Amino acid sequence: MHEPSHGSRRRFLRTGLTLVAGSVLATAARAQDSGDSKVEQSVVQYQTSPKDGAKCSGCVNFVAPNACKVVAGNISPEGWCVAYAPKGS
Repeated sequence: MHEPSHGSRRRFLRTGLTLVAGSVLATAARAQDSGDSKVEQSVVQYQTSPKDGAKCSGCVNFVAPNACKVVAGNISPEGWCVAYAPKGS
């Protein structure tokens, strides 16, 4: 049987990650709209360090000094999660 190429695997993984991130963001938006509690950090893969230059302090959901509109708990301005959405210029 023919094995898929690395490009096909990457495309498959990228598509899967995009779907997961979209689902997480939709869940967070519904929770915010309905007044429910925020999502847990583990759900959005929160980390205390930036990812590819993106960090919480540059996200539209960040609330200074250490909170988020959609993610529960203390949030580092230097952190990152899949709910990251860059602030407009």
